[in-house]
Amino acid sequence: MSSLERKFGHLKIRLGDIKLATNNFSETYTIASRDGECTLYRVELHCFDKENPSSEKGKNKGDHPNPKGHNIVVIKRYPSGNQCFGEEELFTEIEMLSSVEHPNIVTLIGFCIEDSEMILVIENVSNGYLWNYLRNDNDMRILTWEKRLKICIEVANALEHLHSEMEDKKMIIHRDICSYNIGLDENWRAKIDGFGNCVFLPPNQEDEAVYIALRGRPAYIDPEYEKTGNLKRELDVYSFGVVLVEILCGRRSHDPIYTDESVRGLGPLARQSFCMGTLEDMIDPILKEETSECNFLLKRGPNKDSLHTFMKIAYQCVAETQDQRPTMKVVVKELEKALSFQLNSNYVEKKSHASIIGTQVVELSSELNNMNMTGKSEVHNKENMLLEQTDDPAEPDSSGDMWVQESQTLRKAATPSWPNMSETNAQI
Repeated sequence: MSSLERKFGHLKIRLGDIKLATNNFSETYTIASRDGECTLYRVELHCFDKENPSSEKGKNKGDHPNPKGHNIVVIKRYPSGNQCFGEEELFTEIEMLSSVEHPNIVTLIGFCIEDSEMILVIENVSNGYLWNYLRNDNDMRILTWEKRLKICIEVANALEHLHSEMEDKKMIIHRDICSYNIGLDENWRAKIDGFGNCVFLPPNQEDEAVYIALRGRPAYIDPEYEKTGNLKRELDVYSFGVVLVEILCGRRSHDPIYTDESVRGLGPLARQSFCMGTLEDMIDPILKEETSECNFLLKRGPNKDSLHTFMKIAYQCVAETQDQRPTMKVVVKELEKALSFQLNSNYVEKKSHASIIGTQVVELSSELNNMNMTGKSEVHNKENMLLEQTDDPAEPDSSGDMWVQESQTLRKAATPSWPNMSETNAQI
C-alpha cells in the first residue's frame, strides 16, 4: 500500500460493494461515457455509511449531501492503462477534493483502487453535466438565460476561490475547465468536477514563470499555454471563457460547425466574431424563443444590456494572450452585473404587462356593468358577438358569466409575486 493510499485510507470503498451497486458495471446504471476517458454510473451505494466521513469534514450540512442520508452517488470508473489518467491523477483529485470546501465544487465520497480498477465516488449530480445539454435542443430549452447566467456565476465563484481564496493561500489551477466537468445538482447548482490535472502552487507563485507538461482539451486549452507551457491561472480563465461562449451559443466548442472553420473550435471564432460585431448572430436561437410560463407569452429572452455585458466578458476571457484576460474576481463581478440587468428587466416587463392587464380588467368590468344596465337584449347581442370571436363554441350559462370568469383570470394574472431584487442580488 502506497503512502497516499494510507493517507486516504478512510475514504476507501471496496470493489465488491461497487460491483454490487452497479450490478457488475451494468449499462443500466450508466449516465455517461466520455470517449474512453471514464464511464459514469448513478447508483445507490450503502457501504460508506461510516462515522465522520472525511468528505463531510467542515462542510455545511445544508449545502452538501450527507452520505448517511443520501446514498445516491455517481461512480467514475477510469479504464486501466489510460495514458492521461493514472494513479497519480487519481490521488491528485482525491487530495484536491479532500482539501477544498466550496458549494460549487463536487463533494468526494470515496475511492477504490483494486484489481486494476480506478474509481472515484462523488456526490450525485442529478441533473447531469452541462455538456449533455449542449448537444440537445430540447434539453437546452430547460436552461433559460437566467438559469445559464446563474450557472456561469457559480462556476466563476468556485474558480475565484481556487485562484485566490484558499485558506493556506495556496493557488490551485484546474487545467481542465470544460462543459464535461460542470455538474448540475437537483437545484441546478453548478459543481466543478475533474481535478485530476490540477496543480497546486504556493503563494505568489503566479508572479514567476512555471512550466509544466501540457494538459487539457484542444477546444478549451489556452493558446499561450499551448505555445509556451507557461502555467498561470489565466489558462483557467481562457477555458472558462470557452464555456461562456458555449452557453451563449448552445453548442459544444468542438462541434463540427466550428471545427470546420477553426481546428481550435469555438473560442477563436467567438473572438473573431466579437471583433467584427457579429457574435450576436451566433447566439443560441432557443434563447430568442424564450417565453414565460404564463399564458400571455411575456418574452423573457436575454435583456440587451445583460447580453452585451456577458458577451464582452466572454470575449475578454478568450483573449489570445494571458495578460489580456481578466481575473476571476472581475469575471464574477461582470457576470453578476449581467444577471442583475436580466432580473431587473424581467421585473419591469412583468410589471408593465400586469399594468396593461389591470387596465383591461377595469375596462371589462366597466363594460360588464354597462351591459347589465342596458337590458337583456343588448347583453344577448354582446354574447353573440363574443361567441363569434372565440374558438370555444359553447355558450355561457348566463348573461355575464364569461366576462366575469375572464376578469377573475386576468386579475390573478395581473398580480404576480414580484421577485425581491435585494434578496436575489444578496443570494448572488
